[in-house]
Order: sequence, then structure tokens, then C-alpha cells
Amino acid sequence: MKKSFVTLAVAVAVAALAPAASAAEPEPLTWEGCAPAPMECTSIEVPVNWAEPGGRKIRLDLVRLPATEPARRIGSVLGVPGGPGADGIKDLRMAAPDLRELGRRFDLVGYRPRNTVWRENMPAICKKPGTAQAAAMTEAFRACRQADTTGLFAHLDAMSVARDMEAIRAALGEERLSFMADSYGGVTTVAYARLFPERIRAMYVDGVVNHAADWNEQALRHHDLNERQFRKFVTWCAATSACALHGEDAGAVWRALLRSADRRPLPVTSPEFGKGEMSGWHLRQLAFVSDPGPRDANWLAFARLVDRARRGDASGFVAWPNFRVWAMPGALAMTCADGRGFADYAELRAYRRAAEKALPNLGSVRTDGLGCTGWPVKAVNPPRPLPAEGLPPFLGAGSVYGDLAWTETLTRMIPGSVSVAYQGRGHALYLSGKKCPIRHATTYLTELRLPAPGTTCPAE
Repeated sequence: MKKSFVTLAVAVAVAALAPAASAAEPEPLTWEGCAPAPMECTSIEVPVNWAEPGGRKIRLDLVRLPATEPARRIGSVLGVPGGPGADGIKDLRMAAPDLRELGRRFDLVGYRPRNTVWRENMPAICKKPGTAQAAAMTEAFRACRQADTTGLFAHLDAMSVARDMEAIRAALGEERLSFMADSYGGVTTVAYARLFPERIRAMYVDGVVNHAADWNEQALRHHDLNERQFRKFVTWCAATSACALHGEDAGAVWRALLRSADRRPLPVTSPEFGKGEMSGWHLRQLAFVSDPGPRDANWLAFARLVDRARRGDASGFVAWPNFRVWAMPGALAMTCADGRGFADYAELRAYRRAAEKALPNLGSVRTDGLGCTGWPVKAVNPPRPLPAEGLPPFLGAGSVYGDLAWTETLTRMIPGSVSVAYQGRGHALYLSGKKCPIRHATTYLTELRLPAPGTTCPAE
């Protein structure tokens, strides 16, 4: 079989169902001033493997912005970063100016999760793209695991991350915590809600993946949104002279490129990984970015890359976000233990039939699920229902152009919960300064008062 340069995929998760460990009473945290003032920094140690609490440890860095009205302080709000592998400390530093009102009565806390530690210490071989074949992926995972010096390879699941969050709660000395979660942080949020529902005071979820629902169902929902966005891209290109495919039917050009690349894969060259090939299958799964980006930068770039690829060179797509991240065993190591793989070939075929019927222009197979075929560790945290009792109502938010559909599937599962529909484009709204969603989040987290069902926020 011909060498394939990239083949894997978009994933969304983190998990490991380790037995509950009896934690010792945590030592009080010692906070020190750090930049930018008045931010304070500290760290805690947690087990690499929560099933062996006395074993090897890793350090998680924390920061906080102390409440500016300490006499009226309610508690702490912990950010749950997305990614997987996003840095919650960077998130808080970026979002802090827009969260001043929330910070009056809360300590705002961010941390670097174990996924970030893994990402920054990932061996080089874990970044080398694998192939879609199970045997080749098994070998890629084996090489990555063998090169791992952190011990984290098999312990990057959402249950492990959730236990880290519980250790942070205990170290903060809070009986219950409030949370702000975004994107991939939804997988960790669901894991925490399963393990520690009584420790949640309030939970704001922003554009999150719902790990209480079936992966295939979530993926089809996501791809359907992408398909609709692709049709908008075609219309946009027809009306935009700067589009490299302007004056043509961009959709027809794209479909012709896919058919051609499936018959004869396109050559690609990467400064890091050398030469390879890219089929229409690869392009169909991973090339299109549904968010136009600032001043339509993503769609302008996509059109240029399509134009270049139809002339025989698809190398530009190698640096495209989905290809660069989700072709790596090290990236899949942060997701496969959450049950993202296909159970068997029959499940894969059923998903493909449903996808091909619904998605004429885009993905027909969950490439993240296919990439997990060679995963060598038991999937310890498959999707499953949340506890029927013990959870407070959640507040959700998301863009009607994309991630609201994910968020709503989660909030509908929790009695009394509400999701706010943001009428503009965007993802992780509270991290990008969207004032209306932030205002609703602040009211909810401070007063435990939800907006009315059906509330919307205008585009900003």
C-alpha cells in the first residue's frame, strides 16, 4: 500500500477510570506574586497514575487572581481548558481583562493540566504522523509510549484530569467550586460531574463537547454544521473577488479535486517529515475549516490551497491546523482512552453510510475514531450517562454557527439547565471577550440565577 503522509484526526476528549484513591489531607498552598500583578502563582503535585497515589508524581502549575472585593468573596472559579492540551494559565491571562466583574467576588484560578505537561514534553516520535492502518498505528503508539519519559502516555484521560481538578479543589480549601469550561474541557467537565457531583457549586460550559453522548452522534452533528458552512463558503467565494476560486463553482472544483486525489494521491512535502501523499479521503476529512476567521482569512487561505492542490501540490495543507495536530500519536494519546475508537468494522461501516448520506462534500469517516484503532490501552472512559441526581443546573453558551449544538446536547441532559445562543461566529466565547455571554456567565456564577430559556446574544 502506498505511503500515506497524514491520516488521522479530530478528536475531543481526555479520560481514565482509575479507582478512587484516598487522598491525604492537602498541605495549604503558598502563593507568590507573579506577572502580571496582581496575579499569584503556586503548584501542586498529583500522581501520574491515580490508581497508584503513592507512585510517580507530576507538578501542575496554578495561578489565581484574588477577588478584588474580599469582604464579599464567594469562593473560587476554576477554568477548565480545552484543546486537548490548552494551557489554563494562558487562558486566564488572556481573559482576565474581560472577567473583572466576575473577579470582584471570586478568586479566578487557572492551571496547566497534565495534557499541557504532556504536550510540552512529548517525544519527537510522538509527533510523527501515523497511517490509518491498525497495524501501523499500533506501531506508532508503541514507539511513542516507549519514548515517553513522563509516564503520562497511558494516563491522559478525562477521569485522570478530573481527579487532578479535585486535588486542586481540596488544595484551595473550597467545599465546592464553580467552573468555566470550554471546548474539549467539556469531556473533563462530564468526567468531574460523574465523579464529584457534590463538589460542583455552578458550572458554565462554553462550546463544549458532550462526553455523555455517543461519539458518532456528536461527530455527525458537527460534520452537518461543517457541511452547511461549506455551502456558505461556496456562496461567499462566488461573491468575493479575492477568493482564489472566484468566477468558478468552488463546490464543483472541490469535489473534482477529491475525486482526482482519490484516483491518484497528491504529492506533499513537509520540512519536518519529508515527502508523502494525500488522498481525497484525507482532504475530505480534515481540510475544510468552518470558521471563516478574522476578515475571512481562513476561507481565503483554504481557497488558495485548493487552487494549488488542483495544480498538483497539496503541501500547503500539511501545515493546516487539523492535519498538523491530529495526525500525531501523541495527540491521539490524549483522546483514545475516552472511547473514541470504533468498536468494530460494522460500527465503522454504519457510521460511514450515515455520513456519506448527510455529507456530500466533507468527512465520511471519523478519522479520530479510525486513528484510535491501534490504541494499545483499554478505553477506560467511554461515553455514558451522567448521574441522575446531585448536579446543579448548568449554564451553556455557544455560537449558532457551530458549537451551540454540542453544548445544548449536554445542558438538555441536566434538569433546569439553559443554553444561551450567540448569534455570531466564535468559539470559547468567554475567552474571546464576547460581552453578552460573559455577562450571563457572571450573573449565573455570582447569583446562581439562570437566564430565561431561549435567551440569545447578538453578534459582537
